[in-house]
Amino acid sequence: MPKMIFVNLPVTDLKRATAFYEAIGAVKNPQFCDDTASCMVFSETIFAMLLTHDKFRQFTPKPIADAKTSNQVLFCLSADSRSEVDDIIGKAAAAGGVADPSPKDEYSFMYGRSFEDLDGHMWGVNWMDLAAAPPQPAMATA
Repeated sequence: MPKMIFVNLPVTDLKRATAFYEAIGAVKNPQFCDDTASCMVFSETIFAMLLTHDKFRQFTPKPIADAKTSNQVLFCLSADSRSEVDDIIGKAAAAGGVADPSPKDEYSFMYGRSFEDLDGHMWGVNWMDLAAAPPQPAMATA
């Protein structure tokens, strides 16, 4: 079985956050949802667990960072084309998110843009043509 990733995000308004992620293409899995959590499915292996602050606090003794003023992680989703990158960013903006909070990545083999969700969590969306990517530089030997 392939490894799966469950990204757990604290959100201030679960209903609005759920609608935002549905607007950008994630599908809500009701099997793992209640009034404190929404399981948003991006693929067979990528899930975002949207958790109310009270629910999130059950998993960590550390304070919840304000993602609008600080950053602990950056998430990145792959896309199948440049146009899919633009489509997802457009959907994020239309759903109330912030489009392009960081500069675009524009290379011959890669194209990427970013968005912030309603709570300030930053997501990158990237398309890559791996066949056109430059070869990995040789490792220096001692």
